[in-house]
Amino acid sequence: MKLWIAQGFGVGRIPLAPGTFGSLLGLLWFGLLLLTGHLWLFLAGTLAALALSVWLCGAAERSLGQTDPGSVVLDEIAAMPLCFLGWMAVQFWHTGAWPALSAFFSARTWPLTLAVFAAFRLFDILKPWPVRQSQSLPGGWGVTMDDVLAAVYVNVIVLLAIALAARF
Repeated sequence: MKLWIAQGFGVGRIPLAPGTFGSLLGLLWFGLLLLTGHLWLFLAGTLAALALSVWLCGAAERSLGQTDPGSVVLDEIAAMPLCFLGWMAVQFWHTGAWPALSAFFSARTWPLTLAVFAAFRLFDILKPWPVRQSQSLPGGWGVTMDDVLAAVYVNVIVLLAIALAARF
């Protein structure tokens, strides 16, 4: 059961690009957290998923006898909501209200959501400093922290893009 959850409820067993499919499931997780309509529930759900990722991804490594196995995608699922925190903060700043699902999943915003998704995948694959170095952390910490740091990179890019767009 632990391995199945760590493998994204089986999504990680898809032979081609399991991390990408796990990240797609992470978009669904982000949408569900957004639907709570409350910052504290969003943050609690995100932190709980990250804690679960550390625990279960570590267990999966031991079970499979591999370090950061490709089939283990709970880390991508858990980290995906973090990729949107900067954008969410800007939305809240401008409107004074919790962002609606349509702020990220509408005909107008899908290209931006797709860009965030692609940036996350890019940073997760390229692993710029200190993303790659974080993988040396023990057990599930190494599996999960590289995705958390990739999400930090995504937020920097998103916030820079928003700041640049505001200037024009």
